[in-house]
Formats: sequence, structure tokens, C-alpha cells
Amino acid sequence: MKKWFILIGILVVLLIGGYFILSFYAVRLIQPSLQKAMGPGFTLAEMRFKTTYLSARGIQYEDPHSKQRFLRIEEMRIYPSLLSLLKKSLHIKKFTILQPSFFFYRSREGRIVGPWVRMEKEREGKETFEEAGKKRGEAIQIQVNRIRIEKGSIDFEDRKVGDPPAKIELRDINFEMRNTEYPITSVHSPIQLKAKVKGKGQEGNVEIKGWIDVKSMEMETSLKIREIEVKTFEPYYRKKVSAEIESGTMDMDSKIAVREKRIDAPGEFDLINLHVKERGGMVFWIPAETLVSLLEKKGHQIKFKFYVKGDMENPQFNLQEAFLTQVAISLAQALGIPIKVIGKEALQSTSKGEKGFVEELQSIDQLFRKKKEKKR
Repeated sequence: MKKWFILIGILVVLLIGGYFILSFYAVRLIQPSLQKAMGPGFTLAEMRFKTTYLSARGIQYEDPHSKQRFLRIEEMRIYPSLLSLLKKSLHIKKFTILQPSFFFYRSREGRIVGPWVRMEKEREGKETFEEAGKKRGEAIQIQVNRIRIEKGSIDFEDRKVGDPPAKIELRDINFEMRNTEYPITSVHSPIQLKAKVKGKGQEGNVEIKGWIDVKSMEMETSLKIREIEVKTFEPYYRKKVSAEIESGTMDMDSKIAVREKRIDAPGEFDLINLHVKERGGMVFWIPAETLVSLLEKKGHQIKFKFYVKGDMENPQFNLQEAFLTQVAISLAQALGIPIKVIGKEALQSTSKGEKGFVEELQSIDQLFRKKKEKKR
């Protein structure tokens, strides 16, 4: 019996030693690819081999021309699978990004600018890792079980909407994606995201669950938004709101499906403690004076359903406009305004549909004014 214990002990020592050695060499396979991805503007403070993973710390990207910092990552950890060393593939059990901060913006022309733009420019005219592998007849398939982002932050500045630009700030981002491959293949990768949305007076919450096909960009997700300040999105609706929205928060639930470049997104909107100044102006084509009166009757809370759908490749389809038009129509219905122009024209925000919508609301406003005059 004693000999058996000694034999088992020797096997355990060999297995543990072999695990550490294989993990060390597996990590070394990843290092060249990671270093190759670095280009002008990228800095890496430290890279270390741990017993089971590769650690890269202090990753940063600063645009060489504008000196704008777009990316900073506290630490990245890559955990390889030992069995993949025996095959012509690399299997990564987990890829973790700790405390990353991202900044990107949309220009006035509508171009998204971020660290990936410089990376794409650097790749132009050069062989990719995948192309070089194919030429040698030894393209390596990389499979990642799980990608995690922990305690991340995103600052997005939208300059296309005008001055001042819209600023969306996400904090405490925790994100997970499972089952991804490179070269990219068509597969449903489960995703989950939780984050806080920074406001002037309070923080809201956003949660996304579902799946995404990274190759085709098709997806099926559920979106849940809670207690986000309405004024956070003021730059997006200010062209359709000339009155001042003083305060209010929004909750939203939606099922978002994108298939063959077509979006289908039914949902429910809840505006809570919504207060609008009465001194003239319009809110989504509804006169402020009329809206204030109706809000008081509703206890300053309105819940309504919406449905956005369309072909995202159609140049005449604008997702932002389609959503705002839906909000306007659904808001009017929830307030009890008998809108008669609801149809394809209004839903697509054509000039004729919008004109009819405004005329209908103006007629409703005139009715409210007549009722007030009678009371006097």
C-alpha cells in the first residue's frame, strides 16, 4: 500500500510539472501574435509569463498625430488550453480584459473614429496573419471559449448631431462573449453586458442578453434600460423638441433582432417624472402647453409601446429618425391624442407623413385652447 502512495505521489508531481511546462510554452506561442498587433501609438508597459496564462499590463493607444488617447487597458490575460498544442489550432479557454477604458467619436461627416482605424491603416498593403498562414499551408484556427471585460468604461462623443455634441458615458462595464473563432466563422456567440450610464444627477443601468454572429452581424438580443435621465439623449431629439424638458427618467425593454441587414425591434417605453416647461415650443410636434396639461393628468408618467423595423442597407432608412418618429406617435397615442395619420408614411418619417402628423397635433392644440377659453 505504501508503494502505491509513493507511485501516486510521483505521478501527481509529474502531471503538475508537465502542466506548468506546457502552459509556459503555450503562452509563448501567443506572445509573437500579440506583439505583432502593436504598431505606432501603442505602448505596452509589461508582459509576463505566469504558470497558466500570459499577462500583458499597461496597454495604451494614443493617436500619433492628434495625441488623443483612445484606449487604455490595465491588464490582459490569455489562458491557453494544453490539448491544443497537439493540434494545428490554438484553443484559448479564457481571454480577460481588466479595467479597460475606451474613447471613440463620430465625426460631423458620420465617420466613426477610434483606435481600430489606425490599426486598419497599418494593415493596408501587408499580409494578415491568416493570409500568411494560408500561403504556408498551415493556417492556424483560433478558438476562444470565453471573452470577458471586467470593470470597463466607454466614452463616446457624437459630433454629427451638432454643438454641443452628444456624450454617452458608460461605467462599470462587465461583458462576456462565448464561443468565438478566428478566422471568423458564422456561429451564434452568446453575449451578456451590464453597465451603468452616467447622468448629471444619477446613474442609470443597461443590460443586454442574447447572441451575435460576428461574421454576418446578425443578432437576437434583449435590451433592458432602467432609470436613465432623458436629458442624456437631448442632442438626439433637440431638433424635434423646441420646448425645454426639465427632468425625467426612462425605462425601456426591447427585443432586437437583426437578420439579413433588417432590424425588427418591438419594445415598451416608460417615461417617469417627466416635467416640461410650459413657456412655448413643441415636444415631438406636440405643443408644450398641451403636453404639460396632459402630463399632469397622467401623474407625469407615460408608458407606451413602439415597434421599429426596416432595411438597414436602404439609404432612405434612418434608424434614429425611425425610432424618434415611433416615440412621437406612441407618445401622442398614450396621451389620448387621436392621431389619424399613423401609417407607413409617418412611420418612415417622410415629409408628407410628418406634415400630416403636425397638422393633426395642431388641430388638437386648438381644441385644448378653446376648452380653456370657455372655462374663463
